[in-house]
Amino acid sequence: MAVDDALIAWIGEALEPMGRVTMRRMMGGATLYCDGTIFAIQSSDGGLWFKSDAESDALWDAEGCERFTVDMKGKPTSMNYRRAPDDVYDDADAMRRWAALGLEAGLRAPVKKRKR
Repeated sequence: MAVDDALIAWIGEALEPMGRVTMRRMMGGATLYCDGTIFAIQSSDGGLWFKSDAESDALWDAEGCERFTVDMKGKPTSMNYRRAPDDVYDDADAMRRWAALGLEAGLRAPVKKRKR
C-alpha cells in the first residue's frame, strides 16, 4: 500500500493547533514530523504508528497498543513506535492526545549525528 494521502491530510488538519505536519516518504510509507520533530510513521501497510519511549511505554501498554515490528535480516525487531488507537482516525481530540505523546517522545530522543 502506498502512502495514504487522505490520512496524512487528516493528521495535518487535526494537529494544526500543535504545529505544522510534514512528511517524508520512505520504504513505501512515510515519516511524519511536527515542526521538524519526528512523531509518527505511516507504515507500508497503511498503519499509523506513534513514536514511543521508556517514559511513555506504560500509557501505550495500558491502551493495548502493540509495538511496531519489522523483519531485519530474518529476525523480528521492534522499534520505538506504537500502533495508533482506533479513535484517532475520526476524533481530532484523540489524535492530538496520542500524537502529543509521540511528539514528546520525539523531543526526548537523542539527536543522531549524520554520517559524512
